[in-house]
Parts: sequence; structure tokens; C-alpha cells
Amino acid sequence: MRTFLYALLVLLIAVGAFMTGKGYLNPGDVAKSTISTLHSSEAIAEQQGPKKWSSTKPYPKHDVYYPGTEELGADEMRVIACGTGMPQPRLKQAAACYLVELGNGEKFIFDMGEGSYERIMALGIPLDQLNKVFLGHLHLDHAGDFPAFYFTGPVNNRLTPVRLWGPSGVKPEWGTEAWADFMVKMWAWEAATRGAAVDPRGLQLEVNEFDWKAVNKVIYDENGVKVRTLPAIHGEQSVSFVLEWNGLRFAFSSDTLPTRWWAEHAKGVDLAIHECFIPPEMMMARYGFTPGEAVFVGTQGHTAAQAFGKIMEQTKPVKAVCYHFQNDFDTALAVHSAIRETYSGPLDLATDFMTWNVTKDGVRTRMAVPNHDAYPAPIQMVKQPPDSAAEFPFSAFDRESIDVPAARVTNQVIKKFNEENGTNVFPAYTGMVDKPEN
Repeated sequence: MRTFLYALLVLLIAVGAFMTGKGYLNPGDVAKSTISTLHSSEAIAEQQGPKKWSSTKPYPKHDVYYPGTEELGADEMRVIACGTGMPQPRLKQAAACYLVELGNGEKFIFDMGEGSYERIMALGIPLDQLNKVFLGHLHLDHAGDFPAFYFTGPVNNRLTPVRLWGPSGVKPEWGTEAWADFMVKMWAWEAATRGAAVDPRGLQLEVNEFDWKAVNKVIYDENGVKVRTLPAIHGEQSVSFVLEWNGLRFAFSSDTLPTRWWAEHAKGVDLAIHECFIPPEMMMARYGFTPGEAVFVGTQGHTAAQAFGKIMEQTKPVKAVCYHFQNDFDTALAVHSAIRETYSGPLDLATDFMTWNVTKDGVRTRMAVPNHDAYPAPIQMVKQPPDSAAEFPFSAFDRESIDVPAARVTNQVIKKFNEENGTNVFPAYTGMVDKPEN
């Protein structure tokens, strides 16, 4: 009976580790840890004694992170997964995106795939503090939410210009500068209408394109923070990044096969976040890929789990994190088992809102609790009136299209608003119904 209970407890702990994305113990380790815990539980209880928590005051300890409730230490780095998934959309995981917060107040976003903007907003951080974005490559699952983040920034209280870093192209028209230029042209009406309605200063964009083949080159060096770029293998013109600050190092791969550049320059980093794919057989079953597609995409365009393990075994980070797969109970088990064929170090299987606090003493992993009902964070500076309204002259067609009775009701609403708030806002559209034509 005792043997059966041991086995059952081992199984439950192992499944729990995989389902939470914290699969860093192999089954043998789990068994030893469990047996040791069973034998020593009474001794531990005696040492710790009862701990009373107030029934009215806040509990002194939480195993999750509530964004905005904890001060970041002066020597601390916090990394939050705002997207860990795939180009195949799902509610559970957005596409690639990681937020890095430093104890000096600086914040950086690495990649911004589809769905990640929602996760960023759910953290409640003022967008004025999130003005530095680094894109490892320009596939939609790594860059697709940047247009929405950029163009809707002003209506979400961003007044600060956005700074963007990204790789050069194999062809000039494929590089980040051309990509951003095409984006601005494509969304020209979007920008003009936003700028006509609210303070448009957040629509300024600074693009910094760098040579994607540069090795360990510093592309950002401000306020004690350096960001270096490493070439990646993913259809070319793709890169990985290494951020250095205050003796801490964070390495992030966008999409890539393991490279010798990573092996050399990401050695011993505190937190290594590297892409990793599910086995080709699972890609065939889940995505409908042919064998050729599954093998090529899963092992040649991306990193196989065993290869992820190998590059981590070579570089030995304080904490290794794999991402870029649909993290479910069965895929997590398959990925974890494959990684453990080649790597035995500390490991997390990333899922959205997983959070890492990094200090010189080590790395702590928790899950963040997002705000599902978030509104934009408050403004950080005084707003200015729109300066582009002249681009939108109200035409005779506008006047003819307005329903006069509804417009007059709207004008009464605005009149009451002005009286109650001491303002003098003029109804730009509905005010035309009683305004003489020029």
C-alpha cells in the first residue's frame, strides 16, 4: 500500500509540473524528492511550527505575481511572457512577445506577435513606459501586433514616440526600415484619424535598422543597458538578442536553429529564452502537416527539443526557458522528455504570463495574474490638443448625411457636459446642423 501511495504521489507531482510549464525534474528526481519529503515532513513541520495569518490583513506571501503591486529591486530584472505560442491563434497563448523590466526603470519589449498587445495591456503599465521594441524578425507571429500597438497608442494614452529596432533585409525592401515605411503607408488613414481625435505625439516613430549578420554587436547602449545582436538561422535576416545590465544577462531567440553565435555569446546568461518545437509527429497530428512539412518546419526552420537541450547544455544558463509551442498536458510532456535527453539543468516550459524575477542570487519563476478587464493606464504627461484636424475638412456630404434630430439631441448632451465640467467643447460633426454654411 505504501509503495502504491508513493507511486501515485510521484505521478501527480510529475503531471502537475508539466501542466504548469515547470517541468524541470525528471521522473527519477521526482521520486527521490518525494520519498525524501515523505520521510522528513514531520521534522520540517516541527521546525516551522504553526504560522498564523491575519483574517483581515493581506496575506504575507503569494506564489503568483500581481502586476503593479511589487516594487522592483534596484538590482533586479523582471521578465514577463506576453506571448509564447504559434502562428496558429489560440486564446490560451498569444504569439511571441517578452517584456523585460529593469530596476533602473527601463523597459524593453522583444518581439510582438499576434495577440500579445492584449497581454501587454492586461499588465496595466503606462504605454509611455513601453517605447522600446526589438523585433528578431518580421514574421507575423513575431511582429504582427506592432502596428496595432503603434497606431492605437495615442488613444491608449501613449504620448511618447516609439523606438523600433529590427534587422536589415536580404533585399532592401524586406528590411525593417522598408517594413515600417510600408506599414505607415498602409495605415495612413488610421494615423490621420487617430491624430485628428487625440494628442498625436505618440505617432512619432524612430526606426533603427541594423545588420542582421553582425555578431555580438551593440545596437543599444543607454542608461547602463546594452543590447547585442546575434545572427539567427530562420530564412535569413533573423536575429537573437542579449541584454546586459548591472551584471545580469538575458538572452532571447526569436526564431532560429541553435547557432554557434548563441553557443559562444549566450554562455552562462541568467535567463535564456529560446524557441523550441514539438516533435514532427505531433505537428502532423495537430496541424495536418505532411511528413516533409513537419520535419522541415520543426527541425530545419525551428529548434527541435533535443537540439534546444543540447544548446542549453553547452551554454548552461542559470535558468533555461523553452517557448514557441502550444503548451498543453501532452505536448509539454513530449517536449520536456525530449529536452531531458540532452539537458539536465534548470528548465521552464513557457506559457503566457509566466514571470521570472532575476537577481544575482538566482531566478524565481511565478505566474502573473492579468487584469481581464483592463482600461488604459493613466497618462504620464499633460495632453495637447490634436494638431491634424485640418486634414479632415468637413464636407457638404458630411452635412447632408447627419440625421438632424439625433444630432440636436447629441448637441444637448454636449451642452450639458460643458455646463457641468466648465468646458467649451464644440461638437465638430453634429454642430454643423445649426451652423450657417459658408
